[in-house]
Amino acid sequence: MEYGKTTSIGKIANKLKKEGKQVVIAAADTFRAAAVEQLEIWANRAGAKIVKKEEGADPASVVYDAIKEVKQTGADVLICDTAGRLHNKKYLMDELLKIKKVIDKELTDADKEVLLVLDASTGQNAVIQTKAFKEATNLTGLILTKLDGTAKGGVVLGIVEENKIPVKFIGIGEQIDDMEAFNSEDFVNAIVD
Repeated sequence: MEYGKTTSIGKIANKLKKEGKQVVIAAADTFRAAAVEQLEIWANRAGAKIVKKEEGADPASVVYDAIKEVKQTGADVLICDTAGRLHNKKYLMDELLKIKKVIDKELTDADKEVLLVLDASTGQNAVIQTKAFKEATNLTGLILTKLDGTAKGGVVLGIVEENKIPVKFIGIGEQIDDMEAFNSEDFVNAIVD
């Protein structure tokens, strides 16, 4: 099961498209060779427009170009994919802050969500990731992925309690429709069972 951040973006874009929204995805994870290619596949599946540049390009410039696309086309939603595993690489955290500045400057009145994707099978590392991201950004929610296997994602209970950050979505499979809004009662029942 190899799905997480990129597939979550595709699944959310798919949900938004089904709601009738026009979606643009910024492929701002320019540090990983296959990231843009994978994201493009998911954007196409979801019927979303993707804005991309070559590997190694400035991620903030990709987001800037995606914002221009949103403004020109009147799109409803912009989803920005950024590099993963940022919490232990200062230069990547700095890139995230640069992206945030571009968004805040160019989309001053837009409603913004900053979501961190956590793997349900990740233990204590998820706590460290969340803390680092919360310090660097205005983290507004979590996406918990890979809940279709043996992992139950219990680590998220402590993360939510400690950081006062809600879980927004859960990934329950590899297909494009395998993303659900988080339901706390169902989640607790699944952990207890």
